[in-house]
Amino acid sequence: MSSETLVRVKRVSNGVVGVEVELPNSPPLVILVGRRAFVACGFLNVELAEKLGIPCARVTGVRSVEDVLEKEVQQVTSKAKELGVIEGVKVREVLDKL
Repeated sequence: MSSETLVRVKRVSNGVVGVEVELPNSPPLVILVGRRAFVACGFLNVELAEKLGIPCARVTGVRSVEDVLEKEVQQVTSKAKELGVIEGVKVREVLDKL
């Protein structure tokens, strides 16, 4: 992203939007948001999301929406598992579950 662009939003698929947020002195915050759940970068605290009953998953080592799509899900909450999001599967393969 250019120095003038702080947030980039992309339509990933029907019902899923990807967001990249540039942060100062930090890797970007990257998240894919669906109608029922979301997948976020390593900034996501999965333990807290579990306590709050939020359906979400976490990937690490990403800098863009495209990176997230190619990564395998590393952690999921029980609510996300109920939707069919499972660890070890590429995010691209679970977009319809979000």
